[in-house]
Amino acid sequence: MTDRTVPQRPRVLLLAENCNPEWPSLPVVGYKYARALAKVANVTVATHIRNRENIEKAADMGAPVVYIDNEWIARGMYRLSRLLRGGDQIAWSTNQIMAYLPYVVFERQALRQFRAELARGDFDLVHRITPMSPTLPSYAAGRTRQPFVIGPLNGNLAWPEAFRGEQKREREGLRRLRDLYRYLPYSRGTFTKAAAILAAFPHTIADLPEVVRDRVVDLPEIGFDDTVFHGRGRTPAFAGEGPKRFVFAGRLVPYKVPEAAVRAFATSERLKGHVLQIVGDGPELPRLQAIVAETGAQERIRFEGRKTQAQVAEIMRQGDAFVFPSIRELGAGVVIEAMACGMTVLVTDYGAPGHLASQGRGVRVPLQPLDGLVRDYRAAMEACVAEPGRYAAIATAGQTHAHRHYTWATKAAYTAEIYADVLAGRRPRQSAAYASDA
Repeated sequence: MTDRTVPQRPRVLLLAENCNPEWPSLPVVGYKYARALAKVANVTVATHIRNRENIEKAADMGAPVVYIDNEWIARGMYRLSRLLRGGDQIAWSTNQIMAYLPYVVFERQALRQFRAELARGDFDLVHRITPMSPTLPSYAAGRTRQPFVIGPLNGNLAWPEAFRGEQKREREGLRRLRDLYRYLPYSRGTFTKAAAILAAFPHTIADLPEVVRDRVVDLPEIGFDDTVFHGRGRTPAFAGEGPKRFVFAGRLVPYKVPEAAVRAFATSERLKGHVLQIVGDGPELPRLQAIVAETGAQERIRFEGRKTQAQVAEIMRQGDAFVFPSIRELGAGVVIEAMACGMTVLVTDYGAPGHLASQGRGVRVPLQPLDGLVRDYRAAMEACVAEPGRYAAIATAGQTHAHRHYTWATKAAYTAEIYADVLAGRRPRQSAAYASDA
């Protein structure tokens, strides 16, 4: 195919329903990705009205933002979702089911909002960056004269059989209905009408239709802000003679299995004199506190509560190893943040964490039932203390990889290359840095 003329800074309509600088997980990822893309392209961001207050308070998007108000349906569906989930910490599949109709309406209203601009050719392409679940179809795909890009997407990681109890406590029974998303209106066209599909890790790519694989680019959705997460000014991991600091950071929910980290640390004789910090909050907190009390480890295991990103980063810079036993982690942005701060990461070898810690960039503990996880995480932490030089080198390798490939600026620059390929009519390029997270 003959290359077409490609603008140096393409004009991009970004669809980013979840885009909020102060809300954790997907909303802040959407915000930081959109903000980074605004530095490499002339973007206009279409997002939900609920994000307006925090975006305007931050005042650093660097691009026009248009707010789409579909609260007439979104508010009621959100309240119903919270009622069915018993809050907003668990039952993620229920949340996704309840999000379908509001999201279709969001994209429909966004296309109406920009109808004249799209018809005039004021944009070169349309890129949906959030939501990132492949189960939420796009109404916009194929409905504009501009090429449509979607992603990064992430999903399709099965529950491990050994943790069905945790699945039940997560109230994830509806996950058995997941594959029905393929039959929802607009689902098939979302992929067949896309010019490029950005997808994170093999577990997501395997879920996409075979006929679109030539348009799929392996690009993890995670990234980090290197003004917040960095190792500047820190002492190298495991240096010096003082107590070593192990850190778990994340929501205290069943699938992240913080219990494995707590039990492993509390029952180790070799780790006495060292410290485990638990950063985060959630429904598992009372159980964890009871375990610590039962084992008499109150002086060594500290519950830090929920922290801001800046506070988490500071704890990571003071820490030596990041202990993350999660058994169903789709993206694991916190692992990259820990790497960026110079910590040795100890992760379960399943899903995103196992890919990120491959090639000697971290320690991978085999996925197994809880007792085995406790045993192997205990051994991994003890090894860190016994061989500090070896595990400091692993921390350095992880830190180098994170800063080379996972800053938002680097990922935005790579996305701009994909835009150029799409607009030139070329097959989207694949970076060796992200292909199955080499």
